[in-house]
Amino acid sequence: MNIYVLLYNFGTENEGIHSIELKSRTIVLMFEDKDDAERYCGLLEAQDFPLPSVEMISIDEIRDFCIKLDYECKLVEKNFVPKTAEDRLLISPPQKNLEVETWNEEESKQENIEENIDLNSIKENLEKLL
Repeated sequence: MNIYVLLYNFGTENEGIHSIELKSRTIVLMFEDKDDAERYCGLLEAQDFPLPSVEMISIDEIRDFCIKLDYECKLVEKNFVPKTAEDRLLISPPQKNLEVETWNEEESKQENIEENIDLNSIKENLEKLL
């Protein structure tokens, strides 16, 4: 099965994958629907995050990648409806991000950053989609 992921600097030496930090875990988002992945990119851009590209990849390849790095992966199914505040992070990005310069440092140090969930800003971001 193929899914869509968000990649930074695709095809370069500095390629990276979009992930979120939640409860001291790094979570890689996988999207079943390309439109959902592109919508998430639009929300990232609206929050001045670096803009990733949407790339199709095998779900098995991403799962293997996550296992090697001790990351989790979450599939955002088509027409996904969040049931919890944590679920909302799967369709609306958190308000803060790691600086690009620290990506390698964060990976090597395995630092964990817990995101604060701001429901009002998530609501605003979702309303921007309408």
